[in-house]
Amino acid sequence: MMPYKVGITGGIGAGKSIICRIFAVLGVPVYDADARAKWLMNHDPALKEKLIALLGSNAYLPDKTLNRLYLAELVFSDPHVLQQINALVHPRVGEDFQSWHNKQVFPYVLKEAALLFESGSYKDLDTIITVTAPLELRITRVRERDPQRNRQQVLDIVHKQWPEEQKTDLSEFVIQNDEQALITPQIVALHNTFLERASKQ
Repeated sequence: MMPYKVGITGGIGAGKSIICRIFAVLGVPVYDADARAKWLMNHDPALKEKLIALLGSNAYLPDKTLNRLYLAELVFSDPHVLQQINALVHPRVGEDFQSWHNKQVFPYVLKEAALLFESGSYKDLDTIITVTAPLELRITRVRERDPQRNRQQVLDIVHKQWPEEQKTDLSEFVIQNDEQALITPQIVALHNTFLERASKQ
């Protein structure tokens, strides 16, 4: 029996990675879609070939790693380029997740992705959790983590992602990560719910 598939998302600074680390402590396998996307862009030969065809030979540095600065400049000057990149990367990540999922033996798995809804990949999952936090707290967290970013740069990223309300409307579960509500009881309750659902598949 294949593991039950749980998606987990949230806007920048919401704290979904910390939530995932707690799930991992409970033994839950976690697939980090954003990290895997970066890995695939650097190591998957077929994807690299498609990206070079789309973006030119400058897409990769002489050491064969992704030329992130060049990509950032391209995307900044033409936002449509990002859509074209995502159209290549998201399906490949979906295949990679499915392959990973098929090897798991725990009753359920988590797929962590910032753009779970935006990419459409939420449709392949059994249920979704959105992690939420007040905007000002999210900005503070990001600036503490990435001191090179100023407030406006963080807000620019926030505005490129779906609004939190839109994500929570499409999610069956919401974790409040506002530093007021306790996190662990919320996670343990969800953990028990998913184990029960997995047992009934």
